[in-house]
Amino acid sequence: MDLFSSALQNDSNRPLAERLRPKSLLEMVGQPKLLSGSSRWREAAEAGKTLPSLILFGPPGCGKTTFARIICSRDDVFTETCHAIETGAKLLKEVCERARMRKLTERKRTLVFVDEIHRLNRAQQDVLLSSLESGDVALLGATTENPSHTLNPALISRCQVLQFDPLTDEDLFELVRRGFQAMDREVDVVLSEDASHRLLQLSDGDARRLLNFVEWLAIEAAPSQPLTADEVEARLGSLMVRFDKTGQEHHDLISALIKSIRGSDPDAAVYYLARLVKGGEDVAFLSRRLMILASEDIGNADPRALQVAVSGAEAVTRVGWPEASIIFSQVVCYLACAPKSNSSYRAINEALSCVEKTGSRPIPLALRSSKTALSRSLGYGRGYQYSHDGERGFIDQEFLPSGLESERFLELSERGFEKNMRQYQDWIRGKRSESSAEKPESGKSDA
Repeated sequence: MDLFSSALQNDSNRPLAERLRPKSLLEMVGQPKLLSGSSRWREAAEAGKTLPSLILFGPPGCGKTTFARIICSRDDVFTETCHAIETGAKLLKEVCERARMRKLTERKRTLVFVDEIHRLNRAQQDVLLSSLESGDVALLGATTENPSHTLNPALISRCQVLQFDPLTDEDLFELVRRGFQAMDREVDVVLSEDASHRLLQLSDGDARRLLNFVEWLAIEAAPSQPLTADEVEARLGSLMVRFDKTGQEHHDLISALIKSIRGSDPDAAVYYLARLVKGGEDVAFLSRRLMILASEDIGNADPRALQVAVSGAEAVTRVGWPEASIIFSQVVCYLACAPKSNSSYRAINEALSCVEKTGSRPIPLALRSSKTALSRSLGYGRGYQYSHDGERGFIDQEFLPSGLESERFLELSERGFEKNMRQYQDWIRGKRSESSAEKPESGKSDA
């Protein structure tokens, strides 16, 4: 370390988050699965054992970069640090070549740390593969994005993925205490209890953001009395939630919304909708997902659900944000409270599977079009019975191709309007329904 870098390390004007960055795994907060006394990763790191190539995956400000820097500070490795947005294929090739020569001449392992590794494109990621395979380099990558969405499968297969969890409130409170202590302030003097909780909320689980907030609050003159929650928000600004329209947060929020609606929990559904609204989710994408859900998870248990979703999709395109949130809320609440059935969804999947297995079975002659003289001479349409001529608008005849007569794709539930559909099917076939022996009222639904 030269004179200038040494002075920089001791510079008290560095951001508080950087000054408080842990120098050892013992100083880190959170991540008990990775850093507890019994963790094999901690034992291996502290014992100086050789670690495999690692991908560190987790939300911002949870300790990934700190963990990586501690690993990189070991004396038994040489570290090459790259930031993905500043790194190209040429630079990575040079790094790998230096590592190869270092291995040959110095017998020293090279650890390549790539921050925000998800920003490397596919070609840049491929540059690392041969060097990882030969053992010239070990990779240490940090990312906020799910590796399975952003990294090449070949690269992932050569690494182990360590998932970092969000910091808990207890972890964040400990960082607040450390931060104010480093600034020669007492937490209780600066913040009321409500203000402390609001500070954690505004940080959104990001330790770096939290310590920046602590620093801004601490450098101001000491208040005559502890700040309130409203005063803290007035000084720091409102909460900006994490969101990326193409990233992990996008996929996770959509998944949570769909599963909450499917699970008939309107409160959870509206909560996740609010997160998507706050992040400015694409109106057309959200509309498409709700229309699909209305058919897949509700279907004919409440046929109106698809109408509501389609009407909502049309309305939000005309209105746009922010008022579209009101329309989306109406749609989401209706879908969450509607009776659920995936009978139609399962029916088409079963039918597609059957077609995949059996191919293009000949359509029965009675069902084929007989509009031309040639068709009629070939027997097309012959033997077909007009269903309306039957006593109940139904004549029992076979419609499936030969060999598939016993196949049944639709299994109706006893929920919502599907109960009426089931009763009608039983009635026209002269079967006695378990719930009613009478003709179903086809115009009514108990949805």
